Amino acid sequence: MPKFKFDVKEIVQYLGFDKLNEMQEQSLDVSKDNGDILLLSKTGSGKTVAFLLAVLNQLEDKPRETQALIIVPSRELAQQIEQVFRSLRTGLKLTACYGGHKREIEENNLIDAPSVIVGTAGRLCDHIRRGNLQLDTIHTLVLDEFDKSLELGFEEEMEFIVSSLKNIKKQILCSATNIKKYPNFVSLKDPFEVNFLEEYITESLGIDYKKVISPNKDKVETLYKLLCHFGARSSIIFCNHRESVERVSELLKEKYIQNVFYHGAIEQRDRDMNLFKFKSGSVPFLVCTDLAARGLDIAHVRNIIHYHLPFTEDTFTHRNGRTARMDASGSVILIQSEEEKFPDFVPDTIETINLAEDPDQPDKAEWTTVFIHAGKKNKVNKVDIVGFFGNRGDLRKEDIGLIEVKDFFSFVAIRRSKVGHTMHLIKDQRLKGKKIKIQIAK
Repeated sequence: MPKFKFDVKEIVQYLGFDKLNEMQEQSLDVSKDNGDILLLSKTGSGKTVAFLLAVLNQLEDKPRETQALIIVPSRELAQQIEQVFRSLRTGLKLTACYGGHKREIEENNLIDAPSVIVGTAGRLCDHIRRGNLQLDTIHTLVLDEFDKSLELGFEEEMEFIVSSLKNIKKQILCSATNIKKYPNFVSLKDPFEVNFLEEYITESLGIDYKKVISPNKDKVETLYKLLCHFGARSSIIFCNHRESVERVSELLKEKYIQNVFYHGAIEQRDRDMNLFKFKSGSVPFLVCTDLAARGLDIAHVRNIIHYHLPFTEDTFTHRNGRTARMDASGSVILIQSEEEKFPDFVPDTIETINLAEDPDQPDKAEWTTVFIHAGKKNKVNKVDIVGFFGNRGDLRKEDIGLIEVKDFFSFVAIRRSKVGHTMHLIKDQRLKGKKIKIQIAK
């Protein structure tokens, strides 16, 4: 059977790159040989593109057979991989399966077998037991951030999935940290190690480490002054517990600091909306648990703030990987109370930031998020949204920012100075001939 053909130069152009980086080149090169691949590279270094290119190298020209399966630890990582795969413009079908997404929609998408499936372990097990997946034709298996899947307690589900795949010829294991032990169900055959961890992590390319001393055990006042010090520059604030995330977010709002929060216990739609607000620049600050430390690919995050010190070096690495992505620069700031001691994995000598006692507040965000109660399943796409707001809402292209279209709802960022006038103009207008509720996201 002939191999699936793709043009690497075209893909590089679609991605907006000048060229593949060294890690991606090496992954693509070794994927042409027999043997499994162990891909180790810092988050934000382009690892997703690397293993997707390696997967494409394995595919045969069989458009109606599922040939590759990618297992991930979180729905956010599944969504990110789906988004990156679409940007490659291969013409192949990928279906994403994860909790918080309607199973019936996934089942319909699986009827016409996709070439690639990406999903979380629990949801994939569910589909296997229901007979929804075409298992016999799958010959390539990717375990992305599989160490995190094990850490989250998914070993039993992953073992069930792997044992159900009888015709695997190539496995690709990916991690942003060194792997000290493999689970029993992973039997690598002569793996080729593509290891860029030393280059990226020990040198910490593009990352500037700083600290700020909090005079109190409760660090909220120090965090407030720090955010004022930075202004409205995109920053992620990591806390160790969900309750702390919500408390910190609420206290910042009481001080009129625009922010959203993110953790695993909030509803999927709210998670999607809060992430969109942050990605689109509608709010400058995201307060979150370590759920956001893996799988979120958000461009231009300037600062990572450790409100709580991380428990492990792996957590520290993954949190910091949200900034300085793809050769950009960024800062990592640790807030230290006077009674706290930094763990050994924090750099020895880092600059201390001195904060003003009465700082100026950050400027308001340039964008506002608008929520549309219609999405892909209502036959609405990005072109429809741009046309609607341009023609009916009197907006120019530069007044419309990021757009995301989900299954049953959509988000669009509109320039804050224009949003009031636009919402007035469209209040009685129809989108694609239908009266659809459109409102400023709360």
